[in-house]
Amino acid sequence: MAEDNTSFSEFMDLDHDLDLDTRTCNGVRQEKQLSASQRRGYSLCRRKSFAGFVASKRNRGQEEGDYYSWCCCAQTFREHSAIHKHVARTHDPEIQRLTRDAYQCLLNQLEEEAETQQLNECEAEPVDISAWIPDTRHISEEQLQKGPGKVLLYYRYCQIEDPHVICAWQRALCEKLHLTGKVRVATEGINGTVGGTNMATDAYIDATRSHPLFKMEKDDFKTSDGGAECFKDLRVGVYKEIVPMGMDPDVVSYQLAGVHLEPEEFHKEVEALLAKADENDDTILLDCRNFYESKIGQFTRCLAPSIRKFSYFPDYVDQNLDLFRDKKVLMYCTGGIRCERGSAYLRSKDVCKEVYQLKGGIHRYLEQFPEGFFRGKLFVFDERYAISSNKDIISECRYCGSPWDRYQLCSTRFCCQLVLSCPGCRQDGRTACCPACQTKGQNQSQASGPHHKEECECTEGRPRIPQDA
Repeated sequence: MAEDNTSFSEFMDLDHDLDLDTRTCNGVRQEKQLSASQRRGYSLCRRKSFAGFVASKRNRGQEEGDYYSWCCCAQTFREHSAIHKHVARTHDPEIQRLTRDAYQCLLNQLEEEAETQQLNECEAEPVDISAWIPDTRHISEEQLQKGPGKVLLYYRYCQIEDPHVICAWQRALCEKLHLTGKVRVATEGINGTVGGTNMATDAYIDATRSHPLFKMEKDDFKTSDGGAECFKDLRVGVYKEIVPMGMDPDVVSYQLAGVHLEPEEFHKEVEALLAKADENDDTILLDCRNFYESKIGQFTRCLAPSIRKFSYFPDYVDQNLDLFRDKKVLMYCTGGIRCERGSAYLRSKDVCKEVYQLKGGIHRYLEQFPEGFFRGKLFVFDERYAISSNKDIISECRYCGSPWDRYQLCSTRFCCQLVLSCPGCRQDGRTACCPACQTKGQNQSQASGPHHKEECECTEGRPRIPQDA
């Protein structure tokens, strides 16, 4: 939106004033609630959505230079004006839905860019980081770029006085080792997941461990099969939080986190919980991940909140304080980082009897208990979408109900959600995340651009909490 001189903050302010999911579907009424710059962005999304819808109705097999024709609602149109009038009169609700989807994708993209832009305005003076870059002359470029690889997952909470210096070092280090992935740096620490060859990732671990700030052990890096191909690119930035909970780290600090339990201890706690027939026990096994993660894999008899983002977790806690009152809570997440802040927030409410968290998360638990109490697949935020240690399938195809747990992007233009559609249903063309998308998405190609990988909000498990900035 640079051509309109639209600021990131103006777009993000929209989320506080307008809930695109719960308000009226009347696009005109929505647009009137936007500022001038926001209306320009919304109008651009509408024009693109309209053009995409019309393009999807064009008859296939037409060569360049031929007279185009369009087929819609069992009618054939041979002039642009005719198909445009038909779509405007007959398919306005679908165009509005496409526009909202496109605009929401834009907001999701700008949400992260706005935060980074704001923090980078006070970027520090350049600092010599060469001392922290390892000497790789003994490693060939081929070893860094070709061969078996893996994906690393790690975090470290610690005080970082100048996160911009650490950010510059991490970017240079990853580029030198040909790693892809994402690294978040903040004054409260670092959080990263990167992929590359075994040689490159080993060098990355050694270099990160050697930095005096982090004081990390090799065991702090969780690994899984993969490589640089598991990520589209490399993104390293400075943020307010290393995991986006939407709470000031100085107010809800990781230092207030619950008691860490090793996988063996956590396993025994869950075993004791399951041994009790009474489901109204005073212990709650709490999954603090998003609903599309727990949908394909979770601990037996867990409480899995229907939240779409971790930034909704505080609201979930606030709305369910009586549920946690005088209870012993066992929390878990993918790698442990969300539990650090999540348990701190829960403890700050002073309603729980005890709060514990799984050290190293599900990732570390599965290394020791691949056939333990976690069943199904572990969702990961990269191109693999999930990794598994057991053969259980706990979710199903949204169309036919057969067991299925492999996410793919919705096929509808501008829709950035994930869908569970089995091979048989996909072969029949049922590749959209919901009936509305399926109807409007016929013959449309998958949209390009950044994707926010989460299941569509129009599915049964959608959260009812307003969007956050």
